[in-house]
Amino acid sequence: MLEFEWLWAFYLLPLPLLALLLPSKKQGQEAALKVPRLTAGIEAKTHTKGIKKWRLFFASLAWIALVTASAKPQWLGEPISIPAEGRDLMIAVDLSGSMKIDDMEVNGRQVDRLKMIKYVLGDFIGRRVGDRLGLILFADTAYLQAPLTYDRETVEQLLDESLIGLVGEQTAIGDAIGLAIKRFETKKESNKVLVLLTDGQNTAGNITPEQANELAINNGVTIYTIGVGADKMLVQSFFGKRQVNPSQDLDEDMLTNIATSTGGRYFRARDAESLRQIYATLDKLEPIARESRQMRPLQALFYYPLGLALLLTLLMALFPLAKQYVFPRAKQ
Repeated sequence: MLEFEWLWAFYLLPLPLLALLLPSKKQGQEAALKVPRLTAGIEAKTHTKGIKKWRLFFASLAWIALVTASAKPQWLGEPISIPAEGRDLMIAVDLSGSMKIDDMEVNGRQVDRLKMIKYVLGDFIGRRVGDRLGLILFADTAYLQAPLTYDRETVEQLLDESLIGLVGEQTAIGDAIGLAIKRFETKKESNKVLVLLTDGQNTAGNITPEQANELAINNGVTIYTIGVGADKMLVQSFFGKRQVNPSQDLDEDMLTNIATSTGGRYFRARDAESLRQIYATLDKLEPIARESRQMRPLQALFYYPLGLALLLTLLMALFPLAKQYVFPRAKQ
């Protein structure tokens, strides 16, 4: 629906008519020598009259367009339902050196663990309508990459731009949990959920996972932990290919204890499909908020009449050329 925010601006439309009240310009002195010509006066009057009509028409249209732009036209869209209340969901992603192990597969191509997480986590982020998302990246220590925000696209972009080794090579799980709890401290009226993805055990940081776990329990933070990494992998050695367990350093007992003690769950992601199923389970455990409020999007339209006014002004500026080439004076 079209509407004008400043409808009173249309009262300015008759303003140019005030020019009629101004005194007319006095005629200058007549030429000392006149050369009579039978058709000169008729042709001059005809061409001048025609040009003045066109200039007046274009000037009127330009003024109307300018006043219309000043009235701030805008298009009021159809009502859109938005969530009345969402959740605060913090995502902590491990960027330690072990995340570069390429024991994952995405679309038939062997990739490292971080690329697989990025690939699957994007869909999960896109489904969190109504939730405020935050992103923590951790290795030697934990860093807040994105504070809690409704801007899911930005969170996904920051995740895509993350690199292995960006914040070190070790794994500070306790620091990641502690930083998430700190960001939740001022949020009293929402669900506080942390999804932590790692492929190892705590090897760095200022606080231990046990200390961070106690803080999470005292602050009502629910933690879902996800252990990432395959159980079997073929590697090339001097004696040929051999099978190894690339996830032997994964501390599943610690991750399970943290999750269950805070009311969450521990999941094991051995490939992209299992991680996708984990996210689908999280959608059920931490459902999307119900939609109860409505808003109507506004789209500004003032630049259309403003552009038309500028175009008409440009055409009027070109009238002197039109007078010279389109309406040439009659030969004497």
